Amino acid sequence: MSRNPSSISGVDSAIAQLQGNLDKLVEQSDSAGLAANKRRPVEKQIRKIITQLSGLLDRLDPIRQPTAIFDPSNPKIIGRFVSLALVAQSRHSLGDIGQFYGSGVYAIYYTGPYHAYLPISKSETPIYVGQAAPAIPSARTPMEQGAKLCKRLAEHAKNIAKANTTLSLDDFEFRSLVVQSGWESAAEDYLIHLFRPIWNSETDILYGLGKHGDAATTRANKRSPWDTLHPGRKWAAATTEDGRSASRISSDLMSHFASHRAFPDIEAVLTSFIEELRQV
Repeated sequence: MSRNPSSISGVDSAIAQLQGNLDKLVEQSDSAGLAANKRRPVEKQIRKIITQLSGLLDRLDPIRQPTAIFDPSNPKIIGRFVSLALVAQSRHSLGDIGQFYGSGVYAIYYTGPYHAYLPISKSETPIYVGQAAPAIPSARTPMEQGAKLCKRLAEHAKNIAKANTTLSLDDFEFRSLVVQSGWESAAEDYLIHLFRPIWNSETDILYGLGKHGDAATTRANKRSPWDTLHPGRKWAAATTEDGRSASRISSDLMSHFASHRAFPDIEAVLTSFIEELRQV
């Protein structure tokens, strides 16, 4: 296959120009002595350019590369499969947890009529996910791990029940999975990545469910968004100022649901899981 000489010449010219700009950037950066606060934006821009150049190199290579290497020893990979095992469990009423041994991960689901949560109500997108670490880090059996999962879920149920002017405990369900000690964090990370639950602090919308209350000396702290939308905990009522207004929370929720559609059923969850495992 013949090559267009003018095209090759254009590429050579672009590379020469890129090299010249790079030399100039190095020279100016060395002489400028950028302060830390000015260096960070420059680093961000440079890393973006590096990513683009790396992508160009991959496209120029006549031999295709996989987008990722499947490494069963990678905690992120294990986290995915633990998360899949959690989704395979049956859902139960959060008001009827019972007692059982084991630590691991869990997901809480909303099924009620509260208007702000209608996009995820009765769906397979949890409103909150979490982990419960074992009582002994090296625990090998559920009994050694302790009754950690059921206690954590009972704590959440107690807090939700206190917010009875806006929420009903009858409208919540949960899944839980007892996990070998040490893998609960990787699973929680993937669950948050996959579902973007609105009550998790990492999603930065309605955090605060897991708070246990502020000491008397720190009551000046602002009220969490969860307590703003769902009043009922006495220690939160003693706080004088909302960390985020109800209108701001409502706006954040609308934006979030527009960007992150709920999973309507298990099949949709499995499809997403499989797509993330594909290499090409």
